[in-house]
Amino acid sequence: MPRIRRWLARAPIPLLRAGLGPLLPAFVLVEHLGRRTGRRRYVVLEVVLREPGAVVVAAGYGPTSQWYRNLAADPRVRLWWRRAVGVRGRAELLGAAEGARVLERYRRLHPWRARLLARALGIADLDRPGTLEQIAGRVPLVRLRSPRL
Repeated sequence: MPRIRRWLARAPIPLLRAGLGPLLPAFVLVEHLGRRTGRRRYVVLEVVLREPGAVVVAAGYGPTSQWYRNLAADPRVRLWWRRAVGVRGRAELLGAAEGARVLERYRRLHPWRARLLARALGIADLDRPGTLEQIAGRVPLVRLRSPRL
């Protein structure tokens, strides 16, 4: 997957922090702590699926993404999404089996978005049966929970 330019990836941060999340409903801002420095870090991620009290995001660059590794070390987060501004939450890294179930539900609910996501992530076989667990291993999913979402 081609890398998104840093300035472009970070452009929504001030908008989301200012409470303008309703203008960008497909994105969630995640504040997390650096695993080495303990400093606050921010990442804007596309919401793959909404669940009651949670959103699911994909680690498009794989499990070596810095934000993903930080959440593995400390799952405490603050979230900005839609009208939720700076709410406390917890990250849950989904295993391949659970990730496959989530991807199947996503594919069933949003077939055209699933094709777009597959293209963006460089995965040609997202719409082929039997491959979802392999995909969830390469592109791990994270459930971000908060009772205020």
